[in-house]
Amino acid sequence: MKLGANSVLFGGHDMETAFKYLAMAGDDGIELSAIDGMSEHLVLDRWQEIAPEIKRLQAEYGLELLAMEQPSRDPERMELAFQAAAEIGIPIINCGPGGKTDDEQSLQETIDSLGALSDRAGTFGLTLCVKAHVGACIYNTPTTLRAMEAISSPSFGIDMDPSHIHRAGENPVEAIAAVISRVKHVHIRDCKGTQQNPGTPEMQANGRGDIDLVGYLRVLHENGYTGPVNLEIIGAKAYTVEQCCVIAAESRGHMQACLQACGAR
Repeated sequence: MKLGANSVLFGGHDMETAFKYLAMAGDDGIELSAIDGMSEHLVLDRWQEIAPEIKRLQAEYGLELLAMEQPSRDPERMELAFQAAAEIGIPIINCGPGGKTDDEQSLQETIDSLGALSDRAGTFGLTLCVKAHVGACIYNTPTTLRAMEAISSPSFGIDMDPSHIHRAGENPVEAIAAVISRVKHVHIRDCKGTQQNPGTPEMQANGRGDIDLVGYLRVLHENGYTGPVNLEIIGAKAYTVEQCCVIAAESRGHMQACLQACGAR
């Protein structure tokens, strides 16, 4: 497994700051944030201008470009994401499902959209992943399985985030086992409690919450998963560099310990 973090943790700082300190924390790679309002990192409207800088940072800091997070399913935004990813060398794009919880029409519309977008991703040689998200139409294991069954494209994958599954009232260790056949990316963070939001950034740090992340990573290892495991911490845009670094390093150490505990490293 390749350990990394989403640059959105450093969303209040420039992209080089994210590369520099994630490399210092010992991460294998980075997931670039293309999340409007949360960062000014991979800004898709200016991706041609930004692409050379990303390539420079990748070479200077030695972090593998593991993924991009671009939450919108809007075809025009996603087309920009596909173009940018293909040019820069980013293999995976993670998006959110959107839609309404427990609304059959919304779920079907989302599945149809994801199927078409996955086919388009395939023409660029990319993988499109979606994760279950609190409040969205795909929010738990049953709705994730619906998408898996309906979308046959080899360019489609599941991005599993244990914090959303935990807040859906499920056991993330059991949930990851149920969908592992199509998991191509993992967003990882901890969560204390089952409230709607994931908590403060520091309480999203791995090891601070209620989720059995050792068991979660053990299931991935036992099923031969070798893809990205990217820390995703939201809400830290106003945090100092020092605060962001503490969260990044603490979580990276916890992930390393989990992999060692299950024999993956």
